[in-house]
Amino acid sequence: MRPAAAPRRRRLVVECLLAAVGSVALAVGMTWPLMKHPASHFASDFWDPSLQAWQVAWSAWAVTNDPGRLWQTNAHYGETLSFAWSDSLLGYLPAGLIGSGFEAAVLRYNILFLLVFALAAFGAYLLARQLGAAPVGALVAGAAFAYSPWRYGHLSHLNILSIGGIALALAMLARGHGYSLRHGYRPQRVRPGWALCGWLVTAWQISLGFGLGLPFGYVLGTLTLIAFVCWLRRRPPFPKRLLWLDVTGVVIFLTVTVLMALPYLEVNKAYPNSARTLEEVNSFSGDYRQFLTAPEPQWLWGNNFGLRDVMATQGHNESWSLPGFFLAGLAVIGLLVSSWSCRHRLLILLAVAAFAWVGMGMRAPENYPYQMLHHWLPGWNAIRTPGRLVLWVSLLLALLAAGLLTAIAEKARRSLVTLALLVPTALVLLEGVQDANFVEVPRPPIALKSVQQPLLVLPSNKLDDELAMLWSTDGFPTMANGSTGMIPPSLEQLRAATKSFPDAASVTYLRDRGIRTVIALRQGHSDDQVPPETFTRPLDGLGVTREEHPNLVIFRLAA
Repeated sequence: MRPAAAPRRRRLVVECLLAAVGSVALAVGMTWPLMKHPASHFASDFWDPSLQAWQVAWSAWAVTNDPGRLWQTNAHYGETLSFAWSDSLLGYLPAGLIGSGFEAAVLRYNILFLLVFALAAFGAYLLARQLGAAPVGALVAGAAFAYSPWRYGHLSHLNILSIGGIALALAMLARGHGYSLRHGYRPQRVRPGWALCGWLVTAWQISLGFGLGLPFGYVLGTLTLIAFVCWLRRRPPFPKRLLWLDVTGVVIFLTVTVLMALPYLEVNKAYPNSARTLEEVNSFSGDYRQFLTAPEPQWLWGNNFGLRDVMATQGHNESWSLPGFFLAGLAVIGLLVSSWSCRHRLLILLAVAAFAWVGMGMRAPENYPYQMLHHWLPGWNAIRTPGRLVLWVSLLLALLAAGLLTAIAEKARRSLVTLALLVPTALVLLEGVQDANFVEVPRPPIALKSVQQPLLVLPSNKLDDELAMLWSTDGFPTMANGSTGMIPPSLEQLRAATKSFPDAASVTYLRDRGIRTVIALRQGHSDDQVPPETFTRPLDGLGVTREEHPNLVIFRLAA
């Protein structure tokens, strides 16, 4: 090791530790007061977070108790592969091994929620640094990527918030291949071990779900092809160890991708209607205005524009994809003044335009390219919301902003000027301040595992079933309730049949389905309530017993 290498490595380690600790501390502040009640509250609402907290808990329970049931969950009784009906968050399985039951599931989810913001900031910081940005430039990149306004429209979507692995994997791959925007490929700077780590993080990101993982895979494939073509032009040295670790990493990545895809392909076979139609994609597409629209929980811009309401009335769902006005301003200036070369700036600009175009989905000025992707690119027809590709727009804009601040810092070389360059980071963070609701999660009204299974909790609908699934994390009793990315016909039939419960027709239907217990809540948590007559209707001749409780009634169906 050269004499200068050891101090440089120590400085790098210290910088990474400071960046990691700072990212976590910043996440605590930016998501406050979440950590004030981490075992009892969720951000935004308790519907989708309940589902995702259940997912993390279920994967760990299944692996430790009955691995063969991983994709066949305790919910959606009578159906198969129900864990593959939405992004599985399988990569968070290790977290699910810590603790058990309802409170542990809520606390675990909130810790993951906090860490996805921290990892996004940390990953983007490292990526910008590896590409050649100064620390002040990397700071603005990390802040912009982690706290871009569009992310606050997905406070209840942990799978969409989990973008940190993307930036971190790119940083590791770039470091492993000795690549930066400042110097290009330098064979003497390759670090094969880092390249392998990059592929492993990529595989982990895919394991969280295909909603973001699939586009990431295609981006990686495109970058790999471009890198190979560039290498062919000059054929610079390429270490054999790097080649073998690249091959190993790609094999691991593809193996994880295939293993993750198999149950989803089986679901597609079993439920042909599960694929997203272009009509459905159109309802979740937004025109150029979505990139000017902030979600409501965003403090600075969320209440200052009527675009969100206008677009909602025109059938645009989830069309709040503002990357940030301050970020966009810095990026525009970064096209003119930057530490990146003109060629790289132009390529980044073209990439921003391409992702924004595809991100408009069926509402792009010309949607033929998106239709081609939908029809011909494997797996693309499972993507419902094209606007989520804004994550790539925000990442690229963040890199342009990092190039600008790096150029100014290097030209000024004065500590006072460098300190002043923290103002853009503060502005980016300002438009990343949230004003979200933090709601208390309803506790289980009864220990569901104590009643005879399979069971059904009423009311049953998309929202209440998500909460019922969270309640089931204590022991995971078999239940007919379920709410994931797909509603099977059998669940629609069950919900329709139980509207008149308990009468002869509904009891016969439930008994034929194998349901042994029905728990009717006196007060539901959504607008859909159990009809009052459910609690008073005569049970003569039905073979059903009723057990009264203050907040619920338990109906037991004789076999």
